[in-house]
Amino acid sequence: MSDFDRLIAEAKIAFEKSLSINELDVAKSQFLGKSGALSKAFKTLSDVSPDEKRELGKSINLVKVKIEKLLSARKSSILEFDALKRLSEQEIDISLPGRGIRVGAIHPVTRVIRRVENIFKSVGFDVVDGPEIENDWFNFTALNNPENHPARSMQDTFYLNKKDENQLPLLLRTHTSPVQVRNASSNPPPIKIIAPGRTYRVDSDATHSPMFHQVEGMWIGKDVSFSDLKGLYVSFLKVFFESDDLKIRFRPSFFPFTEPSAEIDLAFPDGPLKGKWLEVSGAGQVHPNVIKNFGLDPEAYIGFAFGSGIERLAMIRYGISDLRLFFENDLRFLKQF
Repeated sequence: MSDFDRLIAEAKIAFEKSLSINELDVAKSQFLGKSGALSKAFKTLSDVSPDEKRELGKSINLVKVKIEKLLSARKSSILEFDALKRLSEQEIDISLPGRGIRVGAIHPVTRVIRRVENIFKSVGFDVVDGPEIENDWFNFTALNNPENHPARSMQDTFYLNKKDENQLPLLLRTHTSPVQVRNASSNPPPIKIIAPGRTYRVDSDATHSPMFHQVEGMWIGKDVSFSDLKGLYVSFLKVFFESDDLKIRFRPSFFPFTEPSAEIDLAFPDGPLKGKWLEVSGAGQVHPNVIKNFGLDPEAYIGFAFGSGIERLAMIRYGISDLRLFFENDLRFLKQF
């Protein structure tokens, strides 16, 4: 056996004795490292004649290739053994069927918004949208809110540390009524619109959230009365809840942008809160000052407006007692829908 054959045999034995990648790296350095056997063999090339150098170099390179193949084979064997060992320690039954992919569902709030939109579109209303960051004019002043109105306070409204180009304070809209102002200011009557969207107020409890959804509706024309408001909204509730047996009440109230004004309450039809009243909307005849801010003549045009809490409609429809559940992203709750 030549010295080179003996070197290959020794490498094979050393690699087979290595039981881990770390041990194999140590064995590798003995043969392929800077101070290994092959490095020493290459250094002997300087001591032989040119003809012998060519043949000896070729032989050394062949030995190197064979040792590298032995090393690669042993490394693959160790890695495979380690993988099988980990699988056996984890006690995974790879013959079990996969868990599959869960099918998602539409969020209950989104379901309610789409249902509301479809109902009002079926009776001729357009769905409109607007910015969530508003200025003081569209959110308050144009809607007949006086400068000292409590709603303007920082305890009720999220103000931004910025102003618009007219130096008016910027804020997160507290309702979607600004969308009505923008739309009515740029479109001629008759106007029949609903404006669903996110709104923001400094409030949080079982029936309030700092961020919530509203749908505000408005009908402006020449002969639109409070009885039209009542008839439309009662019909909407009956279609929305798919029931003619609903307990609905209109209570006199006050809103700066409507006169007369009312709050609309609905009793839970079933569930643990059955019979309990929940306010679902504020409504009324649009105030003449607001009509004027639309750029319209309040002597010629009249109308009504309403604003309903989407989450509150969802609470009654699905029998939910705490509005905050809609925003907690708890799959145990959401997968019921």
